[in-house]
Amino acid sequence: MPASMKRKAAQEAPSERVFEGLGVSAGIAIGPAHIYEAGNVSVPDYAIGADQVEAEQKRFADAVAAARKQIAKLKTKSSALHGSAAEEMGYLLDAYMQMLAGSRLVRGVEKRISEQRINAERAVESEIDAITEGFKQMGDAYLSERGEDIREVGDRLIRHLTRTPYAQTIADAPAGSVVIAEDLTPADTALLDPKVVGGFTTVLGGPQGHTAIMARSLGLPAVVGVSELMEGIRAGEMVIIDGTRGEVTVSPTPATLERAKARQDALRQEQRLLLRVAKLPSVTSDGTAITLEANIELPVEVDLAVTAAAEGIGLLRTEFLFMNREAVPDEDEQYKLLREIVKGMGGKPVTIRTLDIGNDKLIGTHGDDSAEAANPALGLRAIRLSLKHRDMLETQLAAILRAGAHGPVRILLPMITSTAEIQETREVMRGVVRRLKRRNVRISDPLPPVGVMIEVPGAALSADALALVSDFFALGTNDLTQYTLAIDRSDEQVAHLYNPLHPAVLRLIQFSVEAALRARIPVSVCGEMASDPRFTALLLGLGIRDLSMAPVHLLRVKQRLRALDLDAAARRARTIMEQSDPVRIAALLDEFNGGA
Repeated sequence: MPASMKRKAAQEAPSERVFEGLGVSAGIAIGPAHIYEAGNVSVPDYAIGADQVEAEQKRFADAVAAARKQIAKLKTKSSALHGSAAEEMGYLLDAYMQMLAGSRLVRGVEKRISEQRINAERAVESEIDAITEGFKQMGDAYLSERGEDIREVGDRLIRHLTRTPYAQTIADAPAGSVVIAEDLTPADTALLDPKVVGGFTTVLGGPQGHTAIMARSLGLPAVVGVSELMEGIRAGEMVIIDGTRGEVTVSPTPATLERAKARQDALRQEQRLLLRVAKLPSVTSDGTAITLEANIELPVEVDLAVTAAAEGIGLLRTEFLFMNREAVPDEDEQYKLLREIVKGMGGKPVTIRTLDIGNDKLIGTHGDDSAEAANPALGLRAIRLSLKHRDMLETQLAAILRAGAHGPVRILLPMITSTAEIQETREVMRGVVRRLKRRNVRISDPLPPVGVMIEVPGAALSADALALVSDFFALGTNDLTQYTLAIDRSDEQVAHLYNPLHPAVLRLIQFSVEAALRARIPVSVCGEMASDPRFTALLLGLGIRDLSMAPVHLLRVKQRLRALDLDAAARRARTIMEQSDPVRIAALLDEFNGGA
């Protein structure tokens, strides 16, 4: 090729671009870009006359029926998925079915059509917007991403109403490619074959959404939340998806590509070594046993916890029982789901947290007795909501007590700020126990320990008093950091200020741990600090002997703690606690290799 042609080709060749996002499923995928577009749906907006309401209601009902039929077909297909992915998809599609059966969504659309006299498509869009905005205002990442499940159902309804098919089928992605998309629904993800597609990256999405969970279940490297991803990328361009670092590289240079392939090989080797760690005891280098447990958000994750050799479930979020439904689940339904989780852990302890949700309008039972909260994160939520609506708390406690007959359980109370809340909950539980015994229902024997989340500064500062009426503490470092520093991590303007190594946060952790140790009650950490090997030495040095985290992080934390000398970690923790500069604290922590 002549020199002029080589120069022209070089000028036309796209340059390397690196995008940052959220790595939600570890691993590295390398391949040509397959750009997936579901196709936008244009939502018409027009008024209807009084004589048209009945026909519009019928049109909406037909769309609901069509969507239910479509989801039923998807469920049949999803049963062929491998392992936990099939369970996860089945659970999600069941939730979709519930949303299309007399739920708040359906009733809300019907009401908008009849009262606002608007077309069905616009009514669906308005109701979806209202519901998802309510989820976002809760200030909880997990609950916020449940709003995306509702938006997916709404999109299906609007497509049926407007007769707009999907522009592409995700299953058509060519072999060896990586998928690039504005967004992927969990149903889209379920159709990705790990033997064909290397991984995916999206503009939208979060780490606790069902799409992210499906990616982990399928073992597909994935990065989400890449804001500028779709700008300028072309089909067929080489792409590196680094689900471990949360990076997407488009048109990498040969040197970058070689480094990525080397890291890909290294990660595969590391994963093989980590699987060996699963069989080793969880002890420090000087022989101190450390308990490593799993945080579970959905029943399907029990399998992941068992595979990672978790010594129990340190935090079972029960919100999944209450989401995307018209009414609170009854005692039997909650009991059956909790029973399967307890039995699935094979005799290992399960710590079940009572409902940690705000804005009770979203669970469809108590929506008329309170006004919209100006700040839901500080309003009627968690234990406050449960104690206000005791029937709901009694039902949940009864289900937990019954599930405890099948294996050891503990009860964890969220957002505690006073001893009175603990004592009141215990009194409710005593009443539930008496009622169950009168019914000759088999329950936990002895009764489960009752512990509290230390996740607000008020709880940490009164930890001495709380320890006198608690059986154990669980430190929720995510909320403790947010509340202490007055920072909303979902607000991109201040999210960079979120720092669990801030001296104020560390002192609250230290105070809580010392209060628990003085009272001789167990204390664990179940926030993100527990899941990051970077913080392991500091937490152990402060006196923590129980860490609970997402199953995917367990083996790396075990690998780290097995290299630590506990006395050396305690000395380093004391040095850190004498500091006032977060930068210096981070340096002292990062330079510590763990040896004596």
